[in-house]
Amino acid sequence: MVALVSTVAYLGLDARQVEVQCQIAPGLPRFTIVGLPDKAVGESRERVQSALAAMGLSLPPKRITINLSPADLPKGGSHYDLAVALALLSAMGVTDAEQLAEWVVVGELSLDGRIAPSPGVLLAALHASEMGMGLICPALQGSEARWASGISICAAPDLVSLLNHLKGTQLLPDPPIGKAICDHSGPDLKQVKGQETARRALEIAAAGSHNLLMSGPPGAGKSLLAACLPGILPELTPAEALESSMIASVAGLLENGRISRARPFRSPHHSASIAALTGGGLKVRPGEVSMAHLGVLFLDELPEFQRAALDSLRQPLETGEVSVARANAHVTYPARVQLIAAMNPCRCGHLSDPALACSRAPRCAADYQSKISGPLLDRIDLHIDVDPVRAVDLALPTPKEGSAQVAARVRQARMIQTERLQGTSMRCNAELEGDHLERFATPDEDGRQLLLQAAEKLRLSARGYTRILRVARTIADLSSAPDITRVHIAEALSYRRRPPRA
Repeated sequence: MVALVSTVAYLGLDARQVEVQCQIAPGLPRFTIVGLPDKAVGESRERVQSALAAMGLSLPPKRITINLSPADLPKGGSHYDLAVALALLSAMGVTDAEQLAEWVVVGELSLDGRIAPSPGVLLAALHASEMGMGLICPALQGSEARWASGISICAAPDLVSLLNHLKGTQLLPDPPIGKAICDHSGPDLKQVKGQETARRALEIAAAGSHNLLMSGPPGAGKSLLAACLPGILPELTPAEALESSMIASVAGLLENGRISRARPFRSPHHSASIAALTGGGLKVRPGEVSMAHLGVLFLDELPEFQRAALDSLRQPLETGEVSVARANAHVTYPARVQLIAAMNPCRCGHLSDPALACSRAPRCAADYQSKISGPLLDRIDLHIDVDPVRAVDLALPTPKEGSAQVAARVRQARMIQTERLQGTSMRCNAELEGDHLERFATPDEDGRQLLLQAAEKLRLSARGYTRILRVARTIADLSSAPDITRVHIAEALSYRRRPPRA
């Protein structure tokens, strides 16, 4: 007799069905796991054996074979432990095999029989919902699994409680649904004094989800402005929050089943590798660009990143997804992010300051900024120079308009875009393309003439031309203007990249 238990293998954000098959046959005592297991899966032999010993059970002195089917799909992670244990107990006759056929099982076993959390429970719950099955998972992740509607959840703290529940001698409580929180813990725009141009550019970037590059000397407030951005962005919709939380679940970052409605804000150090930014590693984990999906990816000291790492972001910024190809896996993660970058004008940072003149200007600026490729810069919609703040500005009273007031205008502009793009896969102006771009972002005649003249003079690429129209559409939305006029085109052009200042 072969006992069968269902579990899942994670491939990106896709949960694949895996059948755990257990056979106990006569022969020399041996416990073997086959089906392309990695080291963590192979080590489940010891965890399962110790967990059964903690219950007072010992393995039969026979040949035990565990097969993870399909056998050609790589299996990795510790979440197979519980499925292996239940398949073994079913083959031993301890629990009912037919009853287990209704469940998908995930969870890591401790040596004393406790069921420990493992990454990806939300994905397993969504998969179980699609298959019309229930989910057996760790008690600490029951609230996370409850976000998948319409399925039975059995959240067990340990193996003994789970077996008693399946036999009907103990009833495990239904886990509560996790909380949806929206915590904006970042700074308020009231802390930014002066920098009116930068504040306006930040508002436009938030309203249309446009990429933004800030260039200025040290201490000008670039990092503060970037940190203020999450506070003016609209909350994630329920569908977006679930989409973002699936990535956090795979990375093992969901705590107590809490799903955040705040947009992600990721700020990796400039020493980050290509794998850290785009994803990879032995188990092809999501990178920073995917962890920031539907939120903000802030790259401070942009030229200090490895050029190859920065260029690896070009495809995700254009398509909204990142494909990680490895010898043992090909995984695609969503990566629709808003890139916010900051940099000094040159290595010393004082290119335009007469009092602290750069000794190598203008070559210092050219060498420093050339570390960023032209195609990457062309994917950034807004380029602004952030001038140093004077002491006079710091002595001014706190601005009356803070993040709350700016967020209201941003929210109104986003509502206009949502209504306009209803029925499409696009969510904001930064995603406009094709017929929708021509339909919704065509300027009036005066605006068109100005744009054509600027395109010729600035030698805009086709991508740059398109991004000017997208930014102009956002500027018009902020003023609730139905049409794009010359004024909107002129302001959008003022944010295009210019040569380094000497």
